[in-house]
Amino acid sequence: MKHSIKKISALQILDSRGNPTLQVKVETDGGIVGVAGVPSGASTGKYEAVELRDGGGDYDGKSVCRAVENVGGAISSALVGKSVFAQGEIDRTMIELDGTSNKENLGGNAILAVSLACARAGAAAKEMPLFRYVGGVSSSVMPVPMMNILNGGAHASNGLDFQEFMILPTGAHTFSQALHMGTRVYHALKKQLQQKGLSDAVGDEGGFAPEISDEREALLLLCDATEAAGYRIGEDICFALDVAASEWTEDDHYRLPKKNSVVYKDELIERYRRLVSEFPIVSIEDPLGEEDFDGFRQVTHHFAGKVQIVGDDLFVTNPSRLVSGIMAGAANAVLIKPNQVGTLSETMETVRLAKRHGYRTIMSHRSGETEDTTIADLAVALNCGQIKTGAPARGERVGKYNRLLRIEQMLGENARYLGGTVYGR
Repeated sequence: MKHSIKKISALQILDSRGNPTLQVKVETDGGIVGVAGVPSGASTGKYEAVELRDGGGDYDGKSVCRAVENVGGAISSALVGKSVFAQGEIDRTMIELDGTSNKENLGGNAILAVSLACARAGAAAKEMPLFRYVGGVSSSVMPVPMMNILNGGAHASNGLDFQEFMILPTGAHTFSQALHMGTRVYHALKKQLQQKGLSDAVGDEGGFAPEISDEREALLLLCDATEAAGYRIGEDICFALDVAASEWTEDDHYRLPKKNSVVYKDELIERYRRLVSEFPIVSIEDPLGEEDFDGFRQVTHHFAGKVQIVGDDLFVTNPSRLVSGIMAGAANAVLIKPNQVGTLSETMETVRLAKRHGYRTIMSHRSGETEDTTIADLAVALNCGQIKTGAPARGERVGKYNRLLRIEQMLGENARYLGGTVYGR
């Protein structure tokens, strides 16, 4: 059969932090090739699909040779001969072959790389862009870029416990305009840091990591940069936080690791309330721990739809955990990271489930990225409306933005950018 899978091979490559990860090539009988690389995260939820690594001395135990072998061995044996267009069957076959709930036998990294490479081969065989192959003719929503331009937490060595401080170009009318606006604020922030004698070195995701320790000070820097770039705070540019509070959880309280101070749930919610009252914060990701569905319900209810409450570690892109969140009324948005769940089919299932129940969806990169731009296509394919792929700096981040520019150009007048309406503004 012309479009049946002929060969699957894998290669150990490096991610943007210099750690090993996986790239897979799928070849069909008709000579079509699909290639995909997968990322890895620094701040990870414990319910994520397992990233299979070797241990031992190579790359400080982070090599992925076993995952490479699994691709060329068991996975290849199970998939060779199948139609490259049978995405659901391909993904189900790998899930059943692995036989675990978290893909620990074959490795979520191995399974996802094959899943995405098959999708890319299918798109190439149909002579279609990936976003159209996956999403069909209804895919036209260009995502609001949630640009992480100031870093803390696990992404930086400064004193900020909150992990990401993001700008959102809510006042833009097109994606290309949004990217331009965000880039201007990014460069304005760099000048502000230099003028204040603060470091303009960047963290894992391209955002700056100045030596500051106060979250309010970080948000004031974003305000200054927004105004310096000529934009209106809260109208043209809004803000978002990724707290990554799962990193702080201890029994019935939280310990802020960089400040070495203990806080309780109610204190954290009050801190968010104060910040939201002072700054145009429209989204807060992982405000509480990954086990605390009831706490997420409380904080979601507290902000009564005025702030997007995003579950990342809480949901890990897993349909069953999202169902638990829906039943508990926890959060009103879900971060979508394909490598958390391990296949394209499961990623799409989570997005569809979220949309059916009124949850917003945000396609997301990881801190250890590759030059692969699949998530840019998926953000449009699934009409997510939002994307997290870092600052407008570093090739592995900018590659996703440039891909979105090309998609917008392909869509032409059919491209829709929702801007502030995503957040009810």
